[in-house]
Amino acid sequence: METLSPLAGNPAPPELLVDVTQLERAYFDTSPDVEDPNQLVHFGTSGHRGSSQRASFNESHILAITQAICDYRRMQGTTGPLYLGMDTHALSAPAQRTALEVLAANEVETLIQQNDGVTPTPVISRAIVVYNRDRKTNLADGIVVTPSHNPPEDGGFKYNPPHGGPADTVTTSWIENRANELLRTRNVSVKRMPFERALKAATTHEEDFIHPYVNDLSNIIDLEAIRVAGLSLAVDPLGGGGLPFCGLPARRVLSTEKKNAVW
Repeated sequence: METLSPLAGNPAPPELLVDVTQLERAYFDTSPDVEDPNQLVHFGTSGHRGSSQRASFNESHILAITQAICDYRRMQGTTGPLYLGMDTHALSAPAQRTALEVLAANEVETLIQQNDGVTPTPVISRAIVVYNRDRKTNLADGIVVTPSHNPPEDGGFKYNPPHGGPADTVTTSWIENRANELLRTRNVSVKRMPFERALKAATTHEEDFIHPYVNDLSNIIDLEAIRVAGLSLAVDPLGGGGLPFCGLPARRVLSTEKKNAVW
């Protein structure tokens, strides 16, 4: 029989909170021990996950993985833009900055959410699919910086090939092996430029991923049926990547009356 946690409905006690400053410091200052298999790159569900405090998700890992993705793109002939998104985990923003440094140095056309914003994985997947629709060449792909449901202290880095979904094991195995090869040589073959230059590079573009995604929802969801049902619904994004999206469908499509407000 399940019991209710005594913490339910209460603010998290201090001992459970994550020290974001410590996490970010460890991300930049800690280097993995390449002799320890737990500190190498390991792709699970299309991506690598770990924590900077366990030396399993650090700047060295992201440099290596991003360069490996650039190498894989060249091998596959993927020459279209790369959509780069991130969630709200503490390590996601530092990792996205590192990735952009490598992507720009490799002259990969990269699109990021404007104003350093966050984007859930489905938003990046949709952007890839929409761009590639009716195309046979110059296909797009993407990277999503997220450990998904993992704890706050974790980071994650996922690759989405041109079909928009998770990469298969053949793809992830190649990227994983190449990334670890780079790690073992201290990333000497990684191309990189300072973040300020990468952000201003001709290959880097800031776009609004949010409104195109929201405006496209009516093409797959019967929003009118939800509106006329007279439901009162509430959604709590819990500080996650969906936070910037909350309210947009309600204002644009659903809320003809206050009692029908959604989100």
